[in-house]
Amino acid sequence: MSDLKHPLANAAVLIAGATGGLGQALTTELQRRDASVVGVGLSANKVDALDGCAATRAIDLRDAEGCAEAVDLAVSTMGKLDVVINAVGVVAFGPVDELSIDTIEELFMTNSFIPIMLAQAAGPQLAEGGAVVNISGVIAEQNLPGMAAYGASKAATKSFSEALAREFRRKKLRVLDARPGHTETGLADHPIAGESPKMPEGLSPESVAVAICDALEAGTKDLPSTAFG
Repeated sequence: MSDLKHPLANAAVLIAGATGGLGQALTTELQRRDASVVGVGLSANKVDALDGCAATRAIDLRDAEGCAEAVDLAVSTMGKLDVVINAVGVVAFGPVDELSIDTIEELFMTNSFIPIMLAQAAGPQLAEGGAVVNISGVIAEQNLPGMAAYGASKAATKSFSEALAREFRRKKLRVLDARPGHTETGLADHPIAGESPKMPEGLSPESVAVAICDALEAGTKDLPSTAFG
C-alpha cells in the first residue's frame, strides 16, 4: 500500500456486493487508502477469491436476517463500523409489459429493499461520523424507456437516501447517494431479463471507486452524475 495517509485510514468498511465489478474496485481503492474492509456477496466462490479483506462471507442480503448478519460480521471482525457501501444491484431490459412480475420483484428487492434493510441494520452500529453509501446511478435522475422498472427501483433508492440523510443527521451520520453514469462493471452483460441495448463506452469502475472514496473523505453529501466527469 502507498505511504500516503488518507482520512479513510483505519476506517472499518462493510461492502455489500464486494464481488461485483464496482465492489471489487471499491475494495481495492479502500485498501489502498488503508481502510479495513469486510466484503460480502452472494457467490461463495467469488467471495473466497477476494484479497486483503479483514473477513469475507457469502450472504444472501435479500432478507433482513442476511443484512443483520453482514453488519454483525463487520462489527465482530473489525470492532467497529464506520462506513457501509451498498454495491449490490441487478438490471433488466425491455418494455415493462414484457417483464414478469418476478423480474420486477427481484429488481426492487435487490436495488431498493437491500439498501433499506442494510441501513436499518447498520444504523445502530455505525460510529459517530460514519456514513452509508448507496449507488442509485444516473438512471435515478432520468429514467429511460426499455429500463423503466430498473430505473424506478433505482429512483426509489435515491429517494430513500434523501430522507434517510435527514434522519441519520440526528445521529451525526452521513448518507451519500452516488449516481455515476453507465459503468463498465459487466452488470449490463448479465441482465435478469431482456437484452442490453448498445451503449457507449462507460466509466471505469476504478474511476468511480476513486470518486466515491474521495467524496467520503471530503465530507460530500451527494454525488450526482455530473460529479463523475
